[in-house]
Amino acid sequence: MTNGPLEDPIDEAGRIAVAAKAAGVKAKLLGGAGIHLSSPSARKPPLKRKYGDLDYAIRKKDRQAVQTLFPSLGYEANERFNLMQGDRRLYFYDSEHSRQIDIFIDIIQMSHVIDLRGRLEGEGPCASPSDLLLSKLQIYEVNRKDLIDLTALLLDHPIATHDDADCVDCSYVAKITADDWRLYRALQVNIGKLRETLDELDVDRDLVRSRLDELWAAIEAKPKPLKWKLRAQVGDRVRWYELPEEVRSPYQPD
Repeated sequence: MTNGPLEDPIDEAGRIAVAAKAAGVKAKLLGGAGIHLSSPSARKPPLKRKYGDLDYAIRKKDRQAVQTLFPSLGYEANERFNLMQGDRRLYFYDSEHSRQIDIFIDIIQMSHVIDLRGRLEGEGPCASPSDLLLSKLQIYEVNRKDLIDLTALLLDHPIATHDDADCVDCSYVAKITADDWRLYRALQVNIGKLRETLDELDVDRDLVRSRLDELWAAIEAKPKPLKWKLRAQVGDRVRWYELPEEVRSPYQPD
């Protein structure tokens, strides 16, 4: 392809989606841009905002194709990083617009670990609403932009016990937080911050709060194993999150 990356990140995400589909690559958009595409409330005030870098999740089997796809779209690979970390993460860079493409392979590893294996097969350019929600709520240093994105997501996606393009699957969220007290704690803290931020936003607060109530009730109702309960007793005395430069391997024992 001869045309390079577009200036507007959302337009560029659309261009990437078309190219990925043509290449047979399942590249699922994450982050604020993913919420923008899946949530109409993110496209208008008071929740509309600007976006910068683009984040994706891909299947491991698409890794080689992605390493061909993004250079063909005008991106420069971070060769050193991709050589050393390319089994789990890839970086590409658009020097003209100072935009980075961050690609997670099968598993999101940030403040916490979210295993997306088996969850990237669907149609559409974005991760599911459930995974978009988790990708934001797992952030240790969650900021106002993240909380605004989460508000848009919850305004537009009801809570349900099944996973599709229109709903947040509370049974899925409850299951993975029952497997990992640290992720549970992250959601507990960040949902509290989200509730506080709602007071400052001119949106349907009652709707968002009711959906948060539904989600949290499902999380609390899910039976927790002994390992979870033992970690909960330790609580915040031991750090329960990873810093970006200290990402833990998902296969490393607790």
